[in-house]
Amino acid sequence: MRNELLKLLSTNARYTVEQLAVMLAADTQAVAAEIDALEKAGIICGYKTVIDWEKVDATSVSAIIELNVVPKADLGFEEVAEKVASYPEVEAVYLMSGGYDLNVVVKGKNLQDIARFVARELATIDSVTSTATHFVMRRYKEMDVKLFEGESDDRGTYLL
Repeated sequence: MRNELLKLLSTNARYTVEQLAVMLAADTQAVAAEIDALEKAGIICGYKTVIDWEKVDATSVSAIIELNVVPKADLGFEEVAEKVASYPEVEAVYLMSGGYDLNVVVKGKNLQDIARFVARELATIDSVTSTATHFVMRRYKEMDVKLFEGESDDRGTYLL
């Protein structure tokens, strides 16, 4: 039941325990107990609403920032990742394989806000050796939710 329950909640966290019990063909009390156990175990870390911020606040900007980091002995990337994650501008931090170490998703009021944050906060962290900032132009899908409905991307069509 655990994996099926998690899949249902990741699709729609607003399902009631009663609705989940029907969909899982399980007892309501058993589903409630399983949700409680998943929360206590840290498997369910929170419930979020996916919002298309472009429709609400066109003045905000997001960026994906690549960080190269020198890991600390016995701590690896954890210390730097925790410091980066502590900033309110930071929406997500991921340890990556490949060409860079940490992927940081940041939100700000404008391009200058993000540029200032990178220059004054991220780039000045001792272990950070380089940054590369990529501004998000448009979100098409987030947290498994499509954010567009066949709208054009304003670049037009070009014939080759």
